[in-house]
Amino acid sequence: MSDRPSVEVVAVAERAAGLNTIVAAFAADPLTRWMMPKADTYLTHAAAVFDAFGGASFDAGTAFQIADFGGAALWIPPGHDHDDGDDGVSEGLAQVVSADRIEEVGSVLEQMQSYHPKEPCWYLPLIGVDPHHQGRGLGAELMKYALARCDEEHLPAYLESSNPANISLYERHGFEIMGRIQTENSPPVHPMIRAAR
Repeated sequence: MSDRPSVEVVAVAERAAGLNTIVAAFAADPLTRWMMPKADTYLTHAAAVFDAFGGASFDAGTAFQIADFGGAALWIPPGHDHDDGDDGVSEGLAQVVSADRIEEVGSVLEQMQSYHPKEPCWYLPLIGVDPHHQGRGLGAELMKYALARCDEEHLPAYLESSNPANISLYERHGFEIMGRIQTENSPPVHPMIRAAR
């Protein structure tokens, strides 16, 4: 019998706990901290920004956590597209991104959207492990769990890697780099696709 922690769906009442795990995990994320470099701004507003970006997963029942919120993944399945939430993302970012950077941030987000597959797919806007729990394989377990669902439905999976350090994890799970998104000042973002199986 394996002693690996099991992946569980995040209950609606635990939404804040799931978002807080993502906040902890993304505290040193290159793209996120480029957008919100001040710690106070990041800690005050990141959960709301992440909720606007990936919150549809809670309503879809596809927000997952592992090891008592040691890690969390917000997956958006087909039919629960977050397009309606794009205004919420834009409004949220307008409150936290400095005026001199907002146009460039908008350009990065537009480029990210241009890579998003047109066919039905599972989309992973956010996955992360609390730094206190890293090195235990929790991210890999979260990936395996959701990708098994993708494979059951014979659907592709898509994500954008905002941290080059995570690319090898995604490649081990079958994702391939589609391109590179970068503006003059932004860190690189790599859209990645995993073909249907």
